[in-house]
Amino acid sequence: MKDILPEEARIRDRVERIAREVLERHGFRELRTPILERTELFARGIGEATDIVSKEMYTFASRSGDSLTLRPEATAGVMRAYIEHNLHAAGGLQRLYTIGPMFRYERPQKGRYRQFWQVNAEVLGSDVPELDAELICALAQIIGACGVADYRLELNSLGCPECRERFRAHLQGYLRERLDQLCPDCRQRAETNPLRVFDCKASGCQAALKDAPVILDYICDDCRRHFEAVQDYLGLAGVRFSVNPRIVRGLDYYRRTTFELSSERLGAQSAFAGGGRYDGLVKQLGGPDVPGIGFAIGLDRLLLLLPEDNHEPRPAYLATLGDEARRAGFVLAESLRARGIRLEWDPAAKSLKAQMRQADKARARVALILGADELARGRVVLRDMDTKEQHEAALEAEVLAGELAARLQETEDKGKKS
Repeated sequence: MKDILPEEARIRDRVERIAREVLERHGFRELRTPILERTELFARGIGEATDIVSKEMYTFASRSGDSLTLRPEATAGVMRAYIEHNLHAAGGLQRLYTIGPMFRYERPQKGRYRQFWQVNAEVLGSDVPELDAELICALAQIIGACGVADYRLELNSLGCPECRERFRAHLQGYLRERLDQLCPDCRQRAETNPLRVFDCKASGCQAALKDAPVILDYICDDCRRHFEAVQDYLGLAGVRFSVNPRIVRGLDYYRRTTFELSSERLGAQSAFAGGGRYDGLVKQLGGPDVPGIGFAIGLDRLLLLLPEDNHEPRPAYLATLGDEARRAGFVLAESLRARGIRLEWDPAAKSLKAQMRQADKARARVALILGADELARGRVVLRDMDTKEQHEAALEAEVLAGELAARLQETEDKGKKS
């Protein structure tokens, strides 16, 4: 786990705002769930044989003896809230998103922490392939709006439970003949959750899987038509993708469409977003038989892929000289801030030189200089911190706010274009 310092927090906030904007354009509404849930929710929803449930959850007993777990992923909690609050009773589609921290006790790696942050989106109420494509389009739009272009989008279909069971039996037979080539974890997975062997990065396991069966050879006609339709709609939307029949994801609840976004810049554990369809999960957790599909973006990993950010909004800076100007400056600063101006001020700084150094450090676009002479004339000096040109303006917050807003917005627009 780590502290998120102000510079990174600013970048995270920008990414979260992009995600909210894109999702809300697609009709999503925000849902906020607790970070603690009953352990049985994850055991039933994610699957007891998954690594998450068997190895990675932070689980403890409450004072009343209940077993509680810090949420390792968001979907199970969203489903619990969906059922508990009868959100399905409204009919139609429910598009829900949540942003927040998740917790897994796994080996720390590049961009992976035991407290990590995710953007999650879920669509409940229909199993038509258009919704699969729509959700993937929303995901691609978020990543694109963040400025990330060098990634792969890979799709697969895990079929329905009947398809998956047929494939599971064939894969299990294949793996049993090669147990001596598998790592200790995958020897166990071969019996309990054989599809998870595809996720293992150990060289021996990868070699053993070279000629393994793939699930696309086992899916039924309905599942095949669904998968082909998803690909067709993504093509119509201009979303680039490839089919990878070895993508299985790590959660038991996935059905039919699964997808993953990855980048070679992240190393061996290259995925930073993914998801899939989970028809049957709501019913499994005690609700109605409502189909659903969702995705998760790992914010910590996405941040490693962002381009250099050179267009942070630049503030104005107020420099005051003397006690009387400091008092007037306090009133001016709060009046400008109340009118929406981003303004910094260090009333403890003594000299003008020291305050100009602070303005440079803050990357201020404009400095307002107010001393006894300016105060007596009802004026304030505005210094352009880029060109060093300066002029005087009336000491009126409303007038100043208009001029500063225009100057700061112009600078921000130029920064975004560059």
